[in-house]
Amino acid sequence: MADPVSWYLIRPGWKVVAADGAEFGSVDEVAGDENADIFDGLAVATGTFAKPRYVPAEQVGAIEEGVVHLTVDSAEAARLGEYLEPATSAEIDPAGGRAGAAVHKVESLLDPPQTHAHPMNVWRRIAFAVRRALGR
Repeated sequence: MADPVSWYLIRPGWKVVAADGAEFGSVDEVAGDENADIFDGLAVATGTFAKPRYVPAEQVGAIEEGVVHLTVDSAEAARLGEYLEPATSAEIDPAGGRAGAAVHKVESLLDPPQTHAHPMNVWRRIAFAVRRALGR
């Protein structure tokens, strides 16, 4: 077994393995607050454009460079729920002036702030698939 690493180092594309050794998928996104050192869990892609599954931090075991091990077997992992993206908030930078306000208005039309947790849309899943492929 390789040396364990911190959850801070987990990157999209890392392999996720169930407790029974079966590959479950790959990391899509890490959910947590690095500033407060709170690890909430992982969004795990089980297929190229599949809806990501949510793995709570309590079900994450050893973390090694490039691999995250779960504490649940593949049957339990298959029953994990869909990852819901957290609500977003919009902040307007007063230093941006009129140009900043115009940019913010266009951004909010293209990607409006969400007031509740929501599933990833297909475009976001495609972007995450590309990010996983590039290892970013």
